[in-house]
Amino acid sequence: MSMPVFDVRRPQTSKMVAELLQEREQVWAIFHELSGMARAAADVGLPAKVMEFCQVLIDYISLGHFGVYRRIIDGTERRRLAVETAQRVYPRIEEATDIALAFNDKYEALDRASLAAELEPDLVRLGDALVTRSELEDQMVEALMN
Repeated sequence: MSMPVFDVRRPQTSKMVAELLQEREQVWAIFHELSGMARAAADVGLPAKVMEFCQVLIDYISLGHFGVYRRIIDGTERRRLAVETAQRVYPRIEEATDIALAFNDKYEALDRASLAAELEPDLVRLGDALVTRSELEDQMVEALMN
């Protein structure tokens, strides 16, 4: 999704959406880099890259949850389309969030010997969840920006 046009009528929402999309772009960039390292079974730098990815992933998840979605969940969003879209997509966004949090928890504590063996299939599962989350977020962003 392209970056939304900054809406002078909704500057706080526009800013949060722009930040969310930037974070998501960063997650995908590191995800692809990490996936390549996992496929190549590159041990050099892999633990550090996993830690970097987990930090960016948690920042992205947190920004979505505590920034963009919190406004709707708390009932402060007045636009009907945004509320209806949130009610429809948020449960599935939460599922993707749970998968991302489980990934983070696992790799925060995983020993170096198990890292290479378990990373690739876990990245596939996480990637699927992030694709779904991205598609759902795009629906939310569209509803928030209209």
